[in-house]
Formats: sequence, C-alpha cells, structure tokens
Amino acid sequence: MDFVEQLKSSVQIESVIGEFVRLRKSGANRYVGLCPFHNEKSGSFTVHAARQFYYCFGCHAKGDVVNFVMEMEHISFYEALKSLAERYGIPMPKRSQYADEDSKLRGAIYQMHELAQEAFRTNLNGSAGGDSRAYFERRGLAPETVEQFGLGYSDRSGRALLRLFEPNFTAAQMEQSGLVGKRQDGTFYDRFRNRLMFPIHNESGKIIGFGGRALSSDDEPKYLNSPETPIYKKSQVLYNLHRAKEAVRKDDRVILVEGYMDAIGVSAAGFRAVVASCGTALTTQQVQALKRHSQKIVVNFDPDAAGATAAERSIGILLQEGMQVRIMELDGDLDPDEYCKERGADAYLQRLETAKGYFFWLADRLRSKHDMRTTEGKVTVLKALLPALHRISDALERGVIANEVAGYLGVEKGMVLDSFRKTAGDRQEKTLDRPAVALRPDERMLLVAVFGEDEMRDEVMRELRSVESIATFASRRIFQAVFALADAGNRVTFNEVNARLEEADQHLLAEAVLREDSEHSAEKVLAALKRVRLSDHQQKTEQLKARIKELERQGRIAEAMQLMAEQPRPSLIADDPGAAKTAPRRGIQ
Repeated sequence: MDFVEQLKSSVQIESVIGEFVRLRKSGANRYVGLCPFHNEKSGSFTVHAARQFYYCFGCHAKGDVVNFVMEMEHISFYEALKSLAERYGIPMPKRSQYADEDSKLRGAIYQMHELAQEAFRTNLNGSAGGDSRAYFERRGLAPETVEQFGLGYSDRSGRALLRLFEPNFTAAQMEQSGLVGKRQDGTFYDRFRNRLMFPIHNESGKIIGFGGRALSSDDEPKYLNSPETPIYKKSQVLYNLHRAKEAVRKDDRVILVEGYMDAIGVSAAGFRAVVASCGTALTTQQVQALKRHSQKIVVNFDPDAAGATAAERSIGILLQEGMQVRIMELDGDLDPDEYCKERGADAYLQRLETAKGYFFWLADRLRSKHDMRTTEGKVTVLKALLPALHRISDALERGVIANEVAGYLGVEKGMVLDSFRKTAGDRQEKTLDRPAVALRPDERMLLVAVFGEDEMRDEVMRELRSVESIATFASRRIFQAVFALADAGNRVTFNEVNARLEEADQHLLAEAVLREDSEHSAEKVLAALKRVRLSDHQQKTEQLKARIKELERQGRIAEAMQLMAEQPRPSLIADDPGAAKTAPRRGIQ
C-alpha cells in the first residue's frame, strides 16, 4: 500500500469533514449536512464513512478526504497530504514525489509565520514588551487570555525577523511571506515594527497572517494587517473561527463583531462562539464559512454610526446566503469588549438573548429618520425596506416578514405585498438540476452489492459476467471498471472504481451507492439477480425472434424451425435452480 492509500485508510473522513461542516448521522455509515461548495437550505451534502467519500446531490461536488482538504483550505495535493499526516501523527515520506514548487513556497511561508509568532511572544515577555503588557492590562486581559490568543509584540528595530529568516529562506520567499517589505533600493525590512501583534489563523488553526496595532498615536495606520500572500486571502478568513467553530455548533449561533479586541473580550467573558472580520467588510466567502457551522448569526458591531452602517451593509450579504440574522445593540456607547468588562457577562447575555430581528432593527433606523404619522413617511420607509426583503431567498419567509413589516409600520398588508410584486414579483427559487439517472432498481441494488462484502461481491460479479444484457445498463461502464479491476488482481473499492470513470459515470455511481437507502439484504440482491437474468432471457428471446423472422422472409424454413426448437422456456429462467447456489449468503452491512 502506498503512502496515499495508507493515509486515507488511517483517517476518518467524517471526522475531518466534520471540522468544517456541521454533520448529522443518517444511517449506519452516512452523514449529511449543508454543502460547503454551494448555497443551500436543506442538506444534500453526503459523507459515507464506509466508502470514505463525499458527494453533494445538489451541485455534484465529490471526492475523498484529500480532495476535501484541498478544496476547503485552497492547498495543493501535497499540502493536503501533509496536513492530514500531521493531524493524525503519520510520518510523511522523507523524499516526497508529491511536492511542487508552489507547495514548497507555501510551506516556507507557514514556517516563517511560526517563527515570527515565537519571536513576537518572546518580545512581549521580554524587557522591550513593557508597554505592550501594560496596554493589555489596561484593557483587562488576563495573562492566560494573552497566552490563549497568542498575542505578542514586534520590536522597533525593523530587522528582527530579517535576521531570523535570512539563514534559512530565500529573498523571494521572504518577500512573498508578507512579513517582510522591500525598499526601492532592493533592501528588506520588517513590515511590523513596535506594534501589538494578533496572529490570524485559518480554519485548521495554522497561522497565516497578523494584525498589528500601533502602540503610539503617532504611528499610522492604527491597525496594519498582513497583505494577501499565497497562504492568506483576507476575504476568506474570519478571525477566531478556528477556536469558535465548536462553540458555534454547540450554541447553533455565531456572534459577529468588528475587531480583534472585541472577539477576544467577548470570548474571554465566556461567549466562545464569536468571530471578527479581518480588517475588511464582510464577504460572501466569510458568510459561507460561518454557514457551514450554523445558519444563525447575531451581528454585534460597535454602537456608532460607522458600526450601524457596517451592520446594515452586512445584512444584505447574510440574507443572500440564507442566514437567520439578528442585530444586537449595546447601550452606553460601549463596544462589545468594553460592555463585557463594565457591565458583565450576565448583562451581555441578556442583550444577546433579546437581540432584534434584522427587519425590526432596519425599520427602527428608518422610522427615526422619517415622520411615520404621514403616508409619505410610511411609503418612504417601506420602499427603503424592499431591497432587504428581495434578498431573502425563501419565498415563504419573504411572505411572513412582509406581513410583520406591515404591522410594524402600521400600513395595510396588501400595500406591502403590492409594492413587493411591482418591484420584483415572487421570484423563482434557484435549484440545481440533478442529473437524469436512468438506473433500474435491480441495477442499482447490484451496484451496491458489488461494493459490499467480498463474498457477496465475488458471487454477484460471477453471475453478472454471464449476463449479456448488462451492455444495455446505464451503469455498464461502471461494471466494466469493476470487472477490469478484478481481472487485474486489484481491490474493488469505491475510490478505485470512481477514479477510473468519466464524470457523468462518477455522478451515477454516487447517486446509486451513497444514498440513504443504499443498504440491502441478501434476499433483495438475489431477487435483483433473478430479474436481471429474466431480462437477459427476454432480450435474447427478442433477438432470436427477429432472426427467425428474417430466416422465414428469406425462405430458409428449416433453419427457422431449428432455431424455434432451441428457444428456452421462460419458466426455466425465472425458476433457475442455480440461483440458490449463487445467492449471496450475507447481507450488506
């Protein structure tokens, strides 16, 4: 067994995928959840533990555990192998044929970020870190919180990281790391100098960037973030998601705040399911990352005009991705971190539990700007709310909220619905077409049996080799791949067969054997074999009748009579005594 197969057989695909997608068990070996590769409300994403394969019945995304890690972390085949090997303590081959130049570059950048993190933390605890430690104390951060979030300090020199990197990394690697800048004269310098350092992690927990807060008011900007690099795309990353995701699933709710300190402060107060955007407006990719863990979100931005504007802008993206949105407001002009420290966790929890539905929050903002005692004011507010109503993807939810808005604004329900229909109408829901699959029930059952126990597979394959009508099956190329693997002396596994198929047949295979009802008893498999044999007989009979007619047309009566005499009786096929001998003895587990 080569290293890749050893690795895949050593990991549990449902555990790996379960770190990125909220899965629920649905059968002995099957798990389902919301697809991470397209927007959906009902879970069509399937993970089959026994087959070690995932498949989405909506968008047809598919693959094994290595494919999934590659897609989710946007990394190469080699990097996915390395990530899984590290996670499960499996030694990588010393000389790997899987590494390419891009993988080596990203590997070097990851190493530089780990070294930088160690240096920043050492600086914080050293003589130069006094001001930084004092700042954290003023902000009420306990030493264990500073340690948990890996906070640090970048020194003033502007060459500390350069000295650390130069012996082991090339100039090109350092420049692309985002940790080092290059002057016009070609010399290098540390990008972060005299700043509090906040490490940014990807969802797997690897450091991919930093946020640096200025210690002096003279230093601009106040926050300096890593530029985009081969390992860091800020539009795809949420600060603290790697720590928060388990709590998000447990609470079935995520709290979204604006900044690093807010996320740290709210988390330290006991609300672990909190994330922040990394110095950017909320993006579709970030929302999709959250949705994999929960569809419920509470937006808790700073209580100033900029925070309210950012919250309003975020609502549209959240609604388009089907999130259930509430807006949390804090009094006293306190941001989330300050509120938790001054008012306490209980007060924050009370605000969290009473957070407004986003439509009422939007309506309140608009009502404060217009005279709701006039028809003109009501119409203006209604028109301003319609775009948010359009962004709701579910038609039933749109109708319910339209009624609620009417009552809240004090206008007729018909007025809201008429306004909505005039501007957009009830739009058609977008659905992803499923492939046209023309599998007969017996055909599908035999496919499942082929991937069952070795004894059952061998007996089914032996029987099917003599069935000529298999050439008419929609799944004929799948069976051909199965036979070819067996003839070559290879193991017949789902992944091995799938790898030998064209895309259309891969979808067909997944549709057949990864569905919830793909477990069958020996009795049902036997019945399917009988039906296939009967079908095979009927096909041969039709071919024989056609040949007899052709001979009669040609006047070759004696040959036609001989063929008629050789024609087998259907009853002998349907009641084949050999069926009892060839019946699989054990059911699919």
